Amino acid sequence: MLFERSRPGRTGYSLPDPDVPDADPAAAFDAEQLRDDLPGLPELSEVEVVRHFTRLSTWNAAVDLGLYPLGSCTMKYNPKINEALARLPGFAAAHPLQPPALAQGFLELCWRLERALAEVSGMDRVTLQPAAGAQGELAGIMMIRAYHEQRGERRSLVLVPDSAHGTNPASAALNDYRVVSIPSGRDGILHPDAVAAAMTPEVAALMITNPNTLGLFETHIAEICEIVHARGGLVYGDGANLNALLGIARPGDLGIDVMHFNLHKTFSTPHGGGGPGAGPVGVKNLLAPYLPVPVVRRLEGSEGTGFTLDYQFPRSIGRLHAHFGNAAMFVRAWAYLRSLGPDGLRRCAEMAVLNANYLLARLRGEWHVPIDRPVMHECVLSDQALKATGVTTLDVAKRLIDYGYHPPTVYFPLIVAGALMIEPTESEPREGLDQFVAALSAIAAEARSDPDRVRTAPHRTRHGRLDETRAARRPVLRWQPERPAGS
Repeated sequence: MLFERSRPGRTGYSLPDPDVPDADPAAAFDAEQLRDDLPGLPELSEVEVVRHFTRLSTWNAAVDLGLYPLGSCTMKYNPKINEALARLPGFAAAHPLQPPALAQGFLELCWRLERALAEVSGMDRVTLQPAAGAQGELAGIMMIRAYHEQRGERRSLVLVPDSAHGTNPASAALNDYRVVSIPSGRDGILHPDAVAAAMTPEVAALMITNPNTLGLFETHIAEICEIVHARGGLVYGDGANLNALLGIARPGDLGIDVMHFNLHKTFSTPHGGGGPGAGPVGVKNLLAPYLPVPVVRRLEGSEGTGFTLDYQFPRSIGRLHAHFGNAAMFVRAWAYLRSLGPDGLRRCAEMAVLNANYLLARLRGEWHVPIDRPVMHECVLSDQALKATGVTTLDVAKRLIDYGYHPPTVYFPLIVAGALMIEPTESEPREGLDQFVAALSAIAAEARSDPDRVRTAPHRTRHGRLDETRAARRPVLRWQPERPAGS
């Protein structure tokens, strides 16, 4: 740590003597705002600081270093040109309070991006405002609630499959709906009879992810949507896995009424580490009156030309985000869509599906596959084949770090005991997939010949296995000086 490298008297800067008199802080601040020392701040030279952060950067797993198998809504592939475009001064240096008249280029990009996303998804309108997928879900359910209330209906339930992302029931509950879990079939997908049995006049909506979290396409989706619509409900589509459908199927054509996009997963925006995301929401026309404000609108007729922000939406659910939203995300997504085009988007989906099935085919001999069917863009394994060894999914994830991989998503979806969810993405070459298969095969062999080697992993990291319970319940989030002995 920088604190441990500190040596008294070292500095990383040199400034000329000030040509103005010293200021007395006591004259400018109240006594309780002042401190008479700066205990423990590290004292280092410039080169020590540079070396420290350069060294830290080499300890990270990164998509630029190898396959990143995490199955979740985070960045997998981000073309460098998209980064360069997002940093163009006209976008990067724009002030968030810039009036629409001085942001015409950006507003046009937003307007065009909205229409591109609507075309990709089969929706009628799109708002870019939600800051991430979870807020997109929240916005979608808020619009569904506003729709029912405007019709004078007091529906109180939302149906959610047991394979759903955890944010789905959370979004429903935040809108004061009670959540009813719908069991998946033994084949891992939702069946019409299960939905029909749960549909009552109290149901406001069904929230469904397609492909679902097992990586399986919901083959009954059209019939399920018809069942929900017939009883007056709406269907929310969790778009987290849209990258498996790009250019092949459109949720709006399958019966989905409202869905969110994860720009930070499907459209190349960096999101790893909790950085800013973007969760635009697409709706069919019946929900358009409830879109959050402001809405980007192209001027027409006597209004002149250009683009403006429209706040005249009397049934709107309100504003969800300050200023224009996470603007740089929109630039990257637009660049991604324009550079690939319709054929390129479809190719992405095809390669993502091919890569996931290639991994599944290579691994099913050594690893337990809970539902062994062709998958979409990700596949789910489990630790059941290693049960006799005492090695768990968590142990496998830790051992993968020794082999140079960020662990896949573990213990999700919840309906699979010891789940190991792997998403290779469309951009991984076959050699990268083969190397990952070799690592998992080696770990399976180790589990049987030397299980302690796996159970005590990782062994090649700066720190060994942490006490995860203690780390969660008693986290130390900032540096603390060592206490004197006996204190």
